[in-house]
Amino acid sequence: MDRRTFLSAVTGSLLAAPLAAEAQPAGRVYTVGTLSLGFPDRAQDWWQPFLETMRELGYVEGRNLVMKRASAGGRTDRLDELAAELVRSKVDVIVTTAGSETRAARQATSRIPIVTTFAPDPLAEGMGVANLARPGGNVTGLTRLVPGLQQKYVELLKEALPSASRVAAISSPGSIRTESLRELEAATKALGLRLSVLTVDGPDDFDRALIQARKDGVAGIIAIGDPITMQHRRAFAELALKHRLPAIYWTREYVDDGGLMTYSANIADLRRRAATYVDKIFKGASPADLPIEQPTKFELVINLKTAKALGLTIPQSLLQRADQVIE
Repeated sequence: MDRRTFLSAVTGSLLAAPLAAEAQPAGRVYTVGTLSLGFPDRAQDWWQPFLETMRELGYVEGRNLVMKRASAGGRTDRLDELAAELVRSKVDVIVTTAGSETRAARQATSRIPIVTTFAPDPLAEGMGVANLARPGGNVTGLTRLVPGLQQKYVELLKEALPSASRVAAISSPGSIRTESLRELEAATKALGLRLSVLTVDGPDDFDRALIQARKDGVAGIIAIGDPITMQHRRAFAELALKHRLPAIYWTREYVDDGGLMTYSANIADLRRRAATYVDKIFKGASPADLPIEQPTKFELVINLKTAKALGLTIPQSLLQRADQVIE
């Protein structure tokens, strides 16, 4: 059975609405704008799963699909400008990565459909989403918002570090949702742990934050969904190893680049799912009526090479539950 299944996006037929793109006529060329906080040189690889699925659905770049890629190079201050440029270029749909990009696109247009690939909180202010079942505006797509996920991070980290008395959550300012912080506080308290919250404005802050964590007696790190550590995940994972701080991450890309472990939905799959939303919109569906999907299956991936480098013995009970062990 595929472990990366998702809730059904929609049941029954969908009717065209004012925010829907036109039904696909023969010979039409569609224009998709992508908006990412990431770096331009990584954009091709990042969007490859999306493009592969678009091709499977009959949309081929250079034939009936034009892609306009906008990447902010890690600078959130550029997102508004890039979103406005996509709107001026009259794209048919804007596909975004996470929260900051989606808010920027929503601020730039309430008319062009926006599909987000993994917004951490689509119900947050500035998204224009009424509820997940029926968004009601021009934003739809996928989210990582799943109640209980922060609790799971704490439980898994404690299982890997049974003697830990303090853990730390790390994120850029504003990236930790109030609900997520409350969930972390409740979960750590329930397990007899103390919680520190570390903030980083950029990669230059990583070393300082991890040094402070060691001074505070932190035994392990929870890297919450955050664009800064994501963009510089290899550097962060290397510094976490340098400071002997095991960490659990919100997506497996960190673990592929040397992080210890992750419990997460597969982001490549979310990008593939985003393509199916674009297809539905091109065929007449309104984003207002397309439910926002939440993942229902998660992968536990453990990097045993990193564990050995940390001098950490992962309990067999944890290894046996892992979907993948990197050796």
